[in-house]
Amino acid sequence: MQGSVNRLWPVVSSIAAIGLALGVGAVLIAIAGVNPLQAYSVLFNEALLNYYGLGNTLTKAAPLLLTALGVLIALKAGQFNIGGEGQIYMGGLGSAIAGLYLPGLPLWLHVPLALACGFGLGALWGLIPGYLKAFRGVNEVITTLLLNYVAQYFVSYLVSGPMLAPNAPSPFSPPLAPTAQLPIILPQTQAHAGIFVAIAMTLLGWIILTYTPFGYQIEAVGQNPTAARYAGMAVRRTVMAALAIAGGLAGLAGAGEVMGLRYRLFENFSPGYGFNAIAIAILSRGNFAGLTLIALFFGALRSGANVMQRSAGVPVTIVDAIQGLTVLFIAISLVVERRLLKPRLASYSPSPLAPGQEPTSTP
Repeated sequence: MQGSVNRLWPVVSSIAAIGLALGVGAVLIAIAGVNPLQAYSVLFNEALLNYYGLGNTLTKAAPLLLTALGVLIALKAGQFNIGGEGQIYMGGLGSAIAGLYLPGLPLWLHVPLALACGFGLGALWGLIPGYLKAFRGVNEVITTLLLNYVAQYFVSYLVSGPMLAPNAPSPFSPPLAPTAQLPIILPQTQAHAGIFVAIAMTLLGWIILTYTPFGYQIEAVGQNPTAARYAGMAVRRTVMAALAIAGGLAGLAGAGEVMGLRYRLFENFSPGYGFNAIAIAILSRGNFAGLTLIALFFGALRSGANVMQRSAGVPVTIVDAIQGLTVLFIAISLVVERRLLKPRLASYSPSPLAPGQEPTSTP
C-alpha cells in the first residue's frame, strides 16, 4: 500500500494541480461572461487539433521543454536554477554569433556548430553561479536571478549597437546565414526542427540520469551532499556541472528561437520561457515523460490563447492566471506531502533549498 501511494502521489498531485487550475480558470471565464466549455474547446482544438495551431504549439513547447529539462537536472543535484531566462538570451547570442560571423559553411556543419555555440554560451552562464555556489557559498537563487537581467540587458545593448542591422526600425541583428537556420518540419507553419532537439535532449537526459554513474552522482549529491562527499564523490564539481548543463540546455532553447523562429537576434525575444520552465519542472516531479507532456500543455496554452480571445472573447490574461494557479496548487501539494503525508511518502527528493543541501562545507 505504501509503495503504491509513493508512486501515485506525484502523478495525482500534478494532475490535480492542473485540473484545479483549469477549474478556477473556468470560473474566471464564466465571470467574464463566456461559456467555459466553449472557451476551452476553442483553446485546445486550435492548439492541438488544428494543423497551424499544432505547429505553433510545437514551436512554443520546444524552448519550454529544453529549459525545464535544465531546471530539472539542477533540482536533482539540489540546486534551484531560476536563471533560465538569462541563459536563453545567452544561448541565442551564441547561435547568432555563429550564424552571422561564420559564413560559407555547409548546412550539415553550420547548424550543429551554431547549436553548440548556443549551448556553450548558455553553459558558461550557468557555470558562473555554479562556481560561486560550490566555492564561495553564494546562494544560486540570487546569482541566477540577477544574471537574468545582466544577460537580457547585454543582448539589448548588442542588438542596439554593435550587432544592429543596417536601417533596422527596431533593435535586431542582420539575418543569420541560411545555412545556420533550422529547417521547418511542418510546411506553412513556424514549427521547426528545434522540437526534435528538445525531445532528443530529454531522452538523453533520462538515459544519463537513470543509467550512468554521473546520473547517480547527481542524484546522490542532491539527496545528501555530506554522504556523497564521504562516498568519495566530487560534490563541488557535480554542482558546477549540473548548473552548467542546465544553462547549456536553456542556451539550446535560445538558439532554437533564433535559428528556427526569428532568424535574427532580437531584443527581448523570450516571452518568459525561463520562468514558465520552473513551473513545468516542478510539476513533472522528476518524471521525464511528464516533463514532456506538461511542456506540451503549457505550449498549447500559449498557442491557443490568442485564438481563444478572438473567437470566444476571453482575455489572454486568463491563460497567465491558469499557469500561475497551476504553480500555486502544486506548491500546496508539496506542503501537504511534507507536512501531512511525510511518514508515508518518500518518493520525492528534498527541497533544493532545504538545510544540509549546501555543498560549501566540502573540502
